Amino acid sequence: MILGKISFAISLHLEMITPNDKEMKTNKLLIIAVFAAMLAACGAGSKKSTDMEKRTQVKIETTLGNIVVELYNETPKHRDNFIKLAKEGVYDSTLFHRVIKAFMIQAGDPDSKTANDTAQLGGGDVGYTVPAEFVPQFFHKKGALAAARMGDDVNPERASSGCQFYIVTGRKFSESQLLNMEGQKNNNRIDEIFNELARKHMKEIYKMRKANDEAGLMALQDSLEAQATAQYKKEEKFKFTPEQIAAYTTIGGAPHLDGAYTVFGQVLEGMDTVEKIEGTKTGKADRPVENVRILKATVLE
Repeated sequence: MILGKISFAISLHLEMITPNDKEMKTNKLLIIAVFAAMLAACGAGSKKSTDMEKRTQVKIETTLGNIVVELYNETPKHRDNFIKLAKEGVYDSTLFHRVIKAFMIQAGDPDSKTANDTAQLGGGDVGYTVPAEFVPQFFHKKGALAAARMGDDVNPERASSGCQFYIVTGRKFSESQLLNMEGQKNNNRIDEIFNELARKHMKEIYKMRKANDEAGLMALQDSLEAQATAQYKKEEKFKFTPEQIAAYTTIGGAPHLDGAYTVFGQVLEGMDTVEKIEGTKTGKADRPVENVRILKATVLE
């Protein structure tokens, strides 16, 4: 799933086009129509927390050492789902199937339990997704626990994978780099708005596509671009908080993921184990050459 099939390409933004780029303008709506037809999602259940102060901890025993994570009560759907899967043994024997230095380590694909050494991993799931739970105070600093997901093109609601997760290792950034990143995020926002608007016109787009009504598609696209620009101008622009800047310039992380993937916990113990996993030699699709396996995930009561 993510980070491969559930892409870590954050989101596949369609490029904004120029008025005379007729073919590109038409394709923009057609591509959205094709991906929208693929969209299917269902939510995972959750239970209401009875203790919003105490955070549940889960010990993840691996072949390279142990990791203890705590789960945020402010992301109850992800918390409850992770607890459920740990208690059911879903994570036991799964691999860290994708590892990227200075970025993250990813695990939780059920298909990896019995996979051979050449299997392409990352596409396994548990049959459902979890609705996004974005909490601004929880961001992608080093040690963050977050949920993998399908890319925005087929998952505009940014719902999380029902089982795959990653732990951020990341790297340090300068304040000027973070400032540039703010600009990129804001520039990409207008594309996101356009895509959101286009999905509301799917029936109309399909009808014009079937009739080869290129003029109609062009006119609709011009209208949606104008609406997207107007809406963008009214929105508050993205800006890193002082807490984010302090973390990313000192301990590091993956700031480009903020607001796009749900962070639902953090590492309490075992960052040395995370770093050992991060340092393993990898091959095709960033899979470790020598398997790094989760032996057992245990909820600490």
